[in-house]
Amino acid sequence: MKKILKKTLEDLEFSQIREHLSAYCQTGPGRAVALSLSPFREPEELEESLLRTSEYSASYDNDNRIPGSQFEPVLPHLELLRVENSLLPVEAFRDMGALAEQIRTHQRFFKKFEDYYPALHRWVSRAEFQAYLPERIGQVIDRFGEIRDNASENLQQIRRRMHAVRGQINQTFNAAMARCVQADYLDEIRESVVDNRRVLAVKAMHRRKVQGQVLGTSKTGSIVYIEPEASVRQSRELQLLELEEREEIQRILRALGADLRPYIPYLESYQEIMTEMDLTAAKAALAQSMQGVLPERNPNQRLLLREAYHPLLLLNNKAKGEKTWPQTIELHPENRIIVISGPNAGGKSITLKTIGLLQLMLQSGLLIPVHPRSTVCLFGQILTDIGDNQSIENHLSTYSYRLKNMNRFLRKCDADTLFLIDEFGTGSDPELGGALAEVFLETFYEREAFGVITTHYANLKALAGELPHATNANMLFDSRTLEPTFQLEMGQPGSSFTFEVAQKNGIPYGLINRAKKKVTRGKVRFDESIAKLQKERSKMARTGNRLQEEETRAREEAQKMETLNAKLRDKLSNYQELYDYNQRMIHLGTRVDKVAAQYFKDKKKRPLVAELLRLVETENSKRKAKAPKKAKAAPPAPPEQVAKEVAREVAAIRKEKTRKKEAAAKKEASKPRPVLKVGDRVRLADSKSVGSIDQIEKNRAVVNYGIFTTQVSLDKLELVEGKK
Repeated sequence: MKKILKKTLEDLEFSQIREHLSAYCQTGPGRAVALSLSPFREPEELEESLLRTSEYSASYDNDNRIPGSQFEPVLPHLELLRVENSLLPVEAFRDMGALAEQIRTHQRFFKKFEDYYPALHRWVSRAEFQAYLPERIGQVIDRFGEIRDNASENLQQIRRRMHAVRGQINQTFNAAMARCVQADYLDEIRESVVDNRRVLAVKAMHRRKVQGQVLGTSKTGSIVYIEPEASVRQSRELQLLELEEREEIQRILRALGADLRPYIPYLESYQEIMTEMDLTAAKAALAQSMQGVLPERNPNQRLLLREAYHPLLLLNNKAKGEKTWPQTIELHPENRIIVISGPNAGGKSITLKTIGLLQLMLQSGLLIPVHPRSTVCLFGQILTDIGDNQSIENHLSTYSYRLKNMNRFLRKCDADTLFLIDEFGTGSDPELGGALAEVFLETFYEREAFGVITTHYANLKALAGELPHATNANMLFDSRTLEPTFQLEMGQPGSSFTFEVAQKNGIPYGLINRAKKKVTRGKVRFDESIAKLQKERSKMARTGNRLQEEETRAREEAQKMETLNAKLRDKLSNYQELYDYNQRMIHLGTRVDKVAAQYFKDKKKRPLVAELLRLVETENSKRKAKAPKKAKAAPPAPPEQVAKEVAREVAAIRKEKTRKKEAAAKKEASKPRPVLKVGDRVRLADSKSVGSIDQIEKNRAVVNYGIFTTQVSLDKLELVEGKK
């Protein structure tokens, strides 16, 4: 693919897309790359970029969210690091370590989710992670960006001495302040800090009574700030230690830089990878804001944009809460050139720019706001002629500029070109300029170029109708309301609706009629015929859409009714089965109740078991009637065996109940009984109400519940823990 001209990017307002993209970047290098974004030259690189953006965009819809891509740029520090014996600030090494950690985090994440993000995994795996980088930096710099005490033995000793001297300074200062407080030499604030040193706030009248170094006075002069004499000597010692500390830190950082110098290529590749990750995250965020998708790519020079939106118009209207009209347009070898006509302010130029801007975005690795079933191809070059662009400095009129542009088109146009021309042929005499524009269009057609043009010239509309691989299209216009509908209709040219638009803009009707008389009758009739055909086509399209919608609704309603009927039949069947089952259970329960009543009277087990067995056999015979195959597979057990099984289960249940009762009794007996006395808070074993014991007589207690009292056996009472 060839380099896209700067003029094409300007005509299609690609710079605004760059600005929107840079706003989503989180790093300086990412914003810089976004603002200089341009279409790819290599198809393989473009395909990888599109896949990365698509995968990143898909991460918004699942739980495997990609780690953030924030980092601080290190390339300026690396330029200084290349110099032997150079001294880099602590922040530079901290940023290098953080960048290496970012690479490790991303490589681990994409290794884990390689199946979800194969293209992103390939990208972050381009550079080999060097564990030595964060480890070596971590030996010197802690996570707060400070030099560690144990970065060297000398630094550790210096800081220990500094700590001891600071302790001595505090002791000396506190002693001097205590003496001055006792002598009433100090102001109410007692002490302050000047040049990072503690000083006494001495009253001005006593300044000569306190020995030490004067470091300043208050604004009113009533307070003199004095550092005690003993503290002065210790402060000088501390300053010398701080100087030694700085020198040792510089030595450590130079040694650290020398150790990291061989790893400069790795750090450069790390920043390149993370910059692309930041840019990819911004591309995905931009795609989310405009519902951008990755359409199918094909090598057959077929461009089908379904429900395509102009990205900038979509974002602006979305911010305003207004509707944006999508367009569907198709280019392929059998339909290479489209001539769009129709009224001014009807959307011709927007449609033209939509095609061009979406193609630029796609070839720059961006997702585009189209229907997912769209299909796109790549063009080697995109040529545009949009806008006035007359130049006073270069003495170019509008038409002169357009002719120079056409000359460039004629030199570069080939079968791998997409050309976009707005208001083709304007700027000169309509007949002469139209004839020249017709020749240009024929030349582009002969070179098998792909393109879209907008025009009002009738000869260009006629030419598009005559050429086998070109077609007309028009922007629909409602002549009743005199408003454009912003919908593209393929297959026929459109009227310019010149007089209708003039009427809408308030031009007096008398002047419009006078203008009509000055136009040749044939021209008016031709334009009226086009307008009439366009109205009929619009009416038929609306009728067809309405009929299609009604047919769709009817099919949906029929499907719903069929589904509802099936559900009702299933429910009725289920209810019938449930009713039959309940009736059978009621009948069975009645018979069992009679048997139980008889056993209650005579206490005879044999008739009871016999009757129960007869009932069981009756139920099994019914089940055999419903499922004969299962009955053959499992023959019923003899009555004697069933009786033994029932007796065994009854005995087991009784034994288990007896065991539980005995265990509960043992547990209750093993619990020590509390010794109750007057005033204790108690409650009955099975009650939640708490009262207090007022009196105890002969193993019975009088319990007061506040509103009433009662006598209860002491064995039935439980002691309640808590306040009495």
